[in-house]
Amino acid sequence: MALASTPVPGPARATARLAVVGVLAAVVVLVLIERVYRVFEVQLTGGILRVITTSGVYVAGDRETVYFGLSGATPLGLQMTPECSSVFLLIPLFLVTAAMLWFRPSNAHRLFLSLLAASLVVIVVNQFRLLAIVGLVHWLGVDNGYYWGHTLLGSMVSVFGGAVALVLFVWLATRKPKSAPEVGDVVR
Repeated sequence: MALASTPVPGPARATARLAVVGVLAAVVVLVLIERVYRVFEVQLTGGILRVITTSGVYVAGDRETVYFGLSGATPLGLQMTPECSSVFLLIPLFLVTAAMLWFRPSNAHRLFLSLLAASLVVIVVNQFRLLAIVGLVHWLGVDNGYYWGHTLLGSMVSVFGGAVALVLFVWLATRKPKSAPEVGDVVR
């Protein structure tokens, strides 16, 4: 059995190359707006905390900081630094998408859906990490809660979530579409 590649016609190849340039441009944009993205993440965390807690939440977007526990004895603020943001976890997904678009332009639709799904997983996982820090600070106190939430659990959540996002991306991007049974196939 031989594997043959089907050549991509000129206009389709040009469109694919344009898509690659677009994805790479999106990476540049993500780097340039990373501060605005961090403000978005902090606002999202603050919104979630307002829904799930009654202890008082304030978001200082200009400082990329969410303050929580304001009605308690130990209020705390979490500042979103570039290292804690999910923006730089998204960039490898965009780069892999660009590379796969370059080599398999006919798979563009599936690649963009995979990128969207994996990006959402990365964003949700980072929010879960931030909420875990908040929960552990409430449960264990500031010193122990922040240590366990940020250093240990937060790191494990980020690594595990990033791995899940990458596996999801690859699975969605490379799986074969289900085909209808052919004449003579045995259907079980």
